[in-house]
Amino acid sequence: MNIITENLNIDNLILLALKEDISSEDITTNSILKENILGKGSLIAKEDGILAGIKIFQRVFQLLDKNLEFKMNFKDGDKLKKGQIIGEIKGDLRIILSGERVALNYLQHMSGIATYTNDMVKLLEGTNTKLVDTRKTTPNMRIFEKYAVRIGGGYNHRYNLSDGVLIKDNHIAVAGSIKKAVEMAREYVSFVKKIEVEVENLKMVEEAIEAKADIIMLDNMDELTMKKAIKIIDGRVKTECSGNITKTNILKISKCGVDFISSGVITHSASILDISLKNFQRL
Repeated sequence: MNIITENLNIDNLILLALKEDISSEDITTNSILKENILGKGSLIAKEDGILAGIKIFQRVFQLLDKNLEFKMNFKDGDKLKKGQIIGEIKGDLRIILSGERVALNYLQHMSGIATYTNDMVKLLEGTNTKLVDTRKTTPNMRIFEKYAVRIGGGYNHRYNLSDGVLIKDNHIAVAGSIKKAVEMAREYVSFVKKIEVEVENLKMVEEAIEAKADIIMLDNMDELTMKKAIKIIDGRVKTECSGNITKTNILKISKCGVDFISSGVITHSASILDISLKNFQRL
């Protein structure tokens, strides 16, 4: 998946980030380099992890200067080892210095998400459960973060509120019941859209089945209740569980028999992967 070519919003989002960091000029760089100086720098992995966002890293610089040159030794999804040279950037040193922080912010954050996601996915090896993300993403960073989840081996849940029906507790409260909420959703949306209902107890599970929900999300259930819920559902609909999913409990939860486990942690709490742009030199 090349999110540069597949999404028309990418450049706009990157330009917003650049405008945030360079409101008028880079006064530090401009005071030191008063003219075009050809040079290069090396992109270096400072710790082990999964690379994600290398095209975004390059695009930041390309929007500042289309003449910059890149030589990359790794691609998204590759495993990195501490000390490896990911690649090299060559061109106007003023541009490279000015775009460095924004480019690294994207690359470090996305690689951190891919690495954390991959750790979680490995814990699910040998099971039939898939790890999916949520909408708990950083504003204006969703497309980058969800892309990083896929690079790490996870799957994407709905992209935004227009992408699918997920009836949660507050929707049920204002509708009056699960049955009414599902009926109203079926009447409103296209027949090609699936309807998912979030439930918190076994009574709600039964109501969701009677309402003919397509997917049932088991929200913050303990292990015993979840197993009972899966038994009641008995394969009639797809199941998802959510709520406080961590590396320590994800395998135990998957053994309850759920089809999908959704986790906000992989996008909102993943640490960055330490990557640096170093060894600058004039040519």
